[in-house]
Amino acid sequence: MADKVRSAPTNLAKVRAYYDQTWLDYRIFWFSPGVPAIHFGYWDAATRSHGEALLRMNRELADMVDVRAGDRVLDAGCGVGGSAIWLAASRRAEVVGITPVASQVARARQYARRRGVERLVTFEQQDYLATPYEDASFDVVWAQESVAHTEHKDAFLAEAFRLLRPGGRLVVVDFFRRGRPYAPPDERQLLQALADWASPDLSTTGELDEWARQAGFTGITWRDVTDNVRPSWKRLYLLALAAYPAGLAMRSIGMRKPVQHGNMRGAVNGWRTLQRDLWGECIMAARKPE
Repeated sequence: MADKVRSAPTNLAKVRAYYDQTWLDYRIFWFSPGVPAIHFGYWDAATRSHGEALLRMNRELADMVDVRAGDRVLDAGCGVGGSAIWLAASRRAEVVGITPVASQVARARQYARRRGVERLVTFEQQDYLATPYEDASFDVVWAQESVAHTEHKDAFLAEAFRLLRPGGRLVVVDFFRRGRPYAPPDERQLLQALADWASPDLSTTGELDEWARQAGFTGITWRDVTDNVRPSWKRLYLLALAAYPAGLAMRSIGMRKPVQHGNMRGAVNGWRTLQRDLWGECIMAARKPE
């Protein structure tokens, strides 16, 4: 299994290009004061703002796998560190955040220093399919909207299983197809949206569930949180729609790169395919047997 993980090809070049070139878009349009997060938020009747929704998603995931003080957590695909910093500050966990994007590592370290949690959280440039860490070295593996970036989701699960101590917990929140395949027009629009966001394809929940079992996980549970993240997606769609004409004009004169334009187009197509129920967002939690 380890040989499979370490030899699996990756999508890293596209992921690096995507996050490096779209950083300014995220920084201007998505950050909330004091919340350096580039994921989608969790909304319910008590949620009042975008920033609250981002933090609420962290709480939902942490509660689902009972992250406690002293736990060693691997944030696999940590972005600029928002969730890792929250876990250190709010749960007093020891967190290692990894991302293949060097610029994200630098920004995450800066944000951790600002929050005063640099003794509890570290950030490294690594591929979550082939990490350098010892077997059984983490209590929790946390993957927040990052597994969609790899074609080899089974390899990610095998690596997560290797890294977890007996009794360790895995939590994944990500986007999942409702089925496979769709009619050609739907399939093309969905795959275009994913390509614009440096994602090769989505799995179904059934596929990921089976790969998790093959890796050795037990106690697998699922929550569909599509309705809870829909307000975040609508917010992104409306922002992209409003900016689209100006973005298209800037693209035509070379002021925006294809990846930057694709990011905007992906937000529009992502919302439209979500509204047609071609995909949704779910949380999976699982355990490594004692």
